[in-house]
Amino acid sequence: MDDRRIHQAIDQLVEERQALLGLEAAGYATEVDRQRLRELRVSLDQCWDLLRRRRALEEYGMNPDAARVRSPQVVER
Repeated sequence: MDDRRIHQAIDQLVEERQALLGLEAAGYATEVDRQRLRELRVSLDQCWDLLRRRRALEEYGMNPDAARVRSPQVVER
């Protein structure tokens, strides 16, 4: 996944997150919505982590495509 596609994924996740936060603020969010918000937070963290690691590899003359998405357990710690 290249940087452009990672940014696109981030944009989509943020858009969905904003919609769910709007439901929550209005008092209409369900438990399913809240669970999805938690999942989105982790997915966003994974995307940003991948993007940072790709940029670091590139900065040091290495192949950014060597970076892979890390597990939620790794990213969240």
